[in-house]
Amino acid sequence: MPETVQAAEKIADGGAAAEGAATSSTEELLVQEGDIAGDYLEQLLDILDYDGDIDLDVEAGRAVISIDGSEDLEKLVGPRGNVLESLQELTRLAVQQETGNRSRLMLDIAGWRADRREELADLGRATAQKVVSSGERVRLQPMTPFERKVVHDAVATIKGVHSESEGEDPRRRVVVFPQ
Repeated sequence: MPETVQAAEKIADGGAAAEGAATSSTEELLVQEGDIAGDYLEQLLDILDYDGDIDLDVEAGRAVISIDGSEDLEKLVGPRGNVLESLQELTRLAVQQETGNRSRLMLDIAGWRADRREELADLGRATAQKVVSSGERVRLQPMTPFERKVVHDAVATIKGVHSESEGEDPRRRVVVFPQ
């Protein structure tokens, strides 16, 4: 087990007095994940001869890596983000291989995920409003886990409706119901 993980576990076991230190160590582990992921992605960009600026951050308990730059990067997003999802999973595996721990890192390329999040939030709210006014459930198109979570979060902000996921991946979809 890597020393930093052992240190984080010791701190976490230390009780309430060590809670601040545990948070600090957890953030350090996430920064380490981001550094490993950044190195992996930098090598990939070099192999592809693509220009891109890699930004590392920690948000909501996960490492977040953003790559922005040339128009070539849009090829790394692919149709409906399929290539981006695959690259994210490969990057997570590279981090896991280095650290021995499963990573939950989030990868965004050319701002696609940020733009998609806004688009999906709008879809979720609009669908919820439609269900409130019609009183009938609405089934959305199949989505990735990331997309479904954004829609569920948006629907949760509207009174009088709730949402659930149904089906099996890759055909899993959000269904919005009246209360």
